[in-house]
Amino acid sequence: MLPLASCTGALGPAPGSATSSAASSTAPTALFTFGTGSDPLGLDPALVSDVESYRVTRQVLEGLVGVDQTTGEPTPLLATEWSQSDDGRAYTFKLREKVTFQDGTPFNAAAACTNFNRWFNFPAALRQQATGTTFKGVFKAHADQAPLSIYKSCTAVAPDSVRIDLTQPFTGFLQALTLPAFAMSSPQALAAGHADVLDQIRGGQPVSAYGLHPVGTGPYSFSSWDTGSVTLTSNKNYWGDKGQIGTIKFVTYDNPQTRMQALLDGKIDAYDAVTVGNFDQLVKSGKQIIQRDPFSVMYLGMNQQVPILQNLKVRQAIEMALDKDTLIRRFFIDNTAQASQFVPPKLSGFNNNAPSLGYNPDKAKELLAEAGYKGEELKFYYPLNVTRPYLPTPEKVYAEISRQLTAVGLNIKPVPVDWTDGYLQKVTSPGDHALHLLGWNGSYSDPDNFVGPLFGEDTGEFGYQDPQVFSKIARARGLPDGKDRTAEYQTINAQIAATVPAVPIAFPISALALSDRVLKYPASPVLNEVFTKVELKP
Repeated sequence: MLPLASCTGALGPAPGSATSSAASSTAPTALFTFGTGSDPLGLDPALVSDVESYRVTRQVLEGLVGVDQTTGEPTPLLATEWSQSDDGRAYTFKLREKVTFQDGTPFNAAAACTNFNRWFNFPAALRQQATGTTFKGVFKAHADQAPLSIYKSCTAVAPDSVRIDLTQPFTGFLQALTLPAFAMSSPQALAAGHADVLDQIRGGQPVSAYGLHPVGTGPYSFSSWDTGSVTLTSNKNYWGDKGQIGTIKFVTYDNPQTRMQALLDGKIDAYDAVTVGNFDQLVKSGKQIIQRDPFSVMYLGMNQQVPILQNLKVRQAIEMALDKDTLIRRFFIDNTAQASQFVPPKLSGFNNNAPSLGYNPDKAKELLAEAGYKGEELKFYYPLNVTRPYLPTPEKVYAEISRQLTAVGLNIKPVPVDWTDGYLQKVTSPGDHALHLLGWNGSYSDPDNFVGPLFGEDTGEFGYQDPQVFSKIARARGLPDGKDRTAEYQTINAQIAATVPAVPIAFPISALALSDRVLKYPASPVLNEVFTKVELKP
């Protein structure tokens, strides 16, 4: 598990970090085929938030700050070092020199500020149309509500130096910059691809022309996106280590069985999201399985815009109706832990004493009676044809949860939605979803990355209104690392648990399966898996 990292002084290059001299090394030639659980929702990482989109964009685009695979601490990437002002409100980054985007244009301070100013100035209409923008979840507001934003400005101090000014201290700022959403795009490509105009459709999702053809500084260049597959090729001008792989093919298999069979048949070299049902067969076939440390939470969401769910007793009854042990035993990989809060156990801020009502179907029935529940229909949304690291078999998990809820007298109406038919948009926007299945995969090791995006403000997902929790989260993110900050997040976790805006079910362990030709795969709890680090047999 990644420890909580705080990196506030100036840093030099990481040991062994690649330099521009690697650009002249032998061109890689290997083909690597990776099986994914769904198609990407788009390839502009600032406007999507799903695992499969990020899996691709991590290869093509890079941010200022990287993640150490072992410690989880921020490491140099496009910035080689940085310093923080004494008041914690300004960070100055020294940029790597002689780096170009894949379209040949230079990466420099002006390009970095173009990206930051683009994210800050996203118009409200675009934010509603996009499947998942990260900027607001991290920086709290965009330019149209500038007084509420933690982000203030970006200044090109020199061609190779950029300063980011904040309106207040933000302890997790450097960790947040490691998110794929804050990777650098070519300003020329953004303009040419009308990146903020989502006038294209791919798999039912609105995307821009740029979102169909991203351009970054990363080790792989975008080549093509066809139905069911994305192809990337080695960036011949990449500043760093190019690795062994010359071509990456991401091929979608939305069914776990067909994904496993593709590996057994030698059609793919690796795949993610191994399910319980496939585990034994893979072991018997002698395939390598790599498990990631748990860094995600799977939950049952509840929408308090639905009147009956505004009643705390009804939400408590739903929690008490859930037999988490059975769900985990049947549908999740061994050693998956039961969840009673949204922050994983190994992060600071995890609260050992967070209130948990436990499995108690008889008490659930009593609470429904006390709440005056009279069989009101609850629309239960769940995704089809997808496997997520936090939700390996959604249809089966839905069926069991639905059975448990029905057993205490709740009137459940199933609403299956194909993942590519905008499931994520439907359950995170205001609407008639009463219940829904979803999860959150942590992207950096700070409790704010879990509670901030989910419960830091009123969202269409939960219709959750708790100004006290909102203000506590806003305060905690600015506290320096230490006992006070940890205690504040423990209090936040306890308050969220007590009001049951959603029911955390599991901290799932996710796993990858590898073919015999893979010697080494850079598994990461935060899914920071760049394929230059894959080692193949000669």
